[in-house]
Amino acid sequence: MKYLAIFAAACLLTVGVFAQTGSGYQLGDKVGNFSLKGANNQTVSLNDFANAKTVVLVFTNNQCPYAKLYENRLVTLASTYASKGVQFVFINPGVSDGAETLQELTQKNYSFPYLADSGQKISTQFGATKTPEVFVLHNTGDSFILKYKGAIDDNPQVETGVKNYYLRNVIDEVLANKAVTAQDKRATGCLIKKY
Repeated sequence: MKYLAIFAAACLLTVGVFAQTGSGYQLGDKVGNFSLKGANNQTVSLNDFANAKTVVLVFTNNQCPYAKLYENRLVTLASTYASKGVQFVFINPGVSDGAETLQELTQKNYSFPYLADSGQKISTQFGATKTPEVFVLHNTGDSFILKYKGAIDDNPQVETGVKNYYLRNVIDEVLANKAVTAQDKRATGCLIKKY
């Protein structure tokens, strides 16, 4: 019985380690092109943003309370950095579960694409596990390189209580061609349900 308990504990630790390391793109990886459908049924590809200096992918879901808390902050960041060559893209990995439809996404009327990750291929490819979770891609001219993934800031509940603006700082560093100081901060949010 003692050995069974030790074996079970070892299995749990191993699973926990693999879950934390995650799958998908790692920092410094070249990100491959992808295409998804968005509101109004248009197809948007990563390569469509070849003129952007930086692309910020935000995996989000309108049903997630954390995503709702971050929505205005993200829209403000997208507006602030648009003139500096930063392209925001929202990707919803929960559209196919029936909770949301593309028609509901069109009601948001964002100034940037809001795409449906039907089948969750792209969220799996990136290793996204929560909503909202951000991935910052630096455009090197011939490819996009993953520079950051994780949290937007350190206080999802109270915007005025934020002490560390991870996403904003990373965008500034990438635009200035500086080394990214925030490395893989764990996102706080709703788990992406796999289906």
